[in-house]
Amino acid sequence: MGLRSLIRRHIARRNYPIPVYRPVNKRKPEKTIDVFSEWRGLELIIEDILDRFDIGRESCIEFGPERGYSTVVLSNYFKKVRGVDIFTGDIHSGHKECHYEETKRRLSEFGNIELIKADYRDWIKQDDDTYDFAHVDIIHTYEDTYRCGLWAVNHSKCCVFHDTESFPAVRKAVFDIAATTGKRVYNYPRHHGLGIIVG
Repeated sequence: MGLRSLIRRHIARRNYPIPVYRPVNKRKPEKTIDVFSEWRGLELIIEDILDRFDIGRESCIEFGPERGYSTVVLSNYFKKVRGVDIFTGDIHSGHKECHYEETKRRLSEFGNIELIKADYRDWIKQDDDTYDFAHVDIIHTYEDTYRCGLWAVNHSKCCVFHDTESFPAVRKAVFDIAATTGKRVYNYPRHHGLGIIVG
């Protein structure tokens, strides 16, 4: 990590102070897949979050499943996981050829996962469902994270946001969403950061 990135991270921590989340019990889920993911390591704290905040295990929505690593992790804990993504990457993750079919094949053995090829902006206009849990890991701009994240927080009991340490804009959006909604907020600083907003 370069000096400029370290300075940005320090400024974001100072300007958007979020209490640190300290997991009590790290546990590896039974099922994972062998695919590259910046999310690797966070699978150890998901059950701890669910237990600590008494989150139900019925339904989960994920914005930005990408290659499916986090989606499979979440499928260990919920009866139904819905993953919404454009499956072509973005300016932060790198633009790619559409990999929807490849990801769908990779996750085909997990019967409780539903992958949907859609832009989050279109999806949130038509989805009135509520979920036990939501995960936001989309393009890391403030505007997109705030817009998608606010919807997710208002439609779930607990919402997590990846990359709160790597992208100051994501941390600011999480901080602002918590302030807007009056919900509790935490940040797990490892593995690029995981913001947690709970009712």
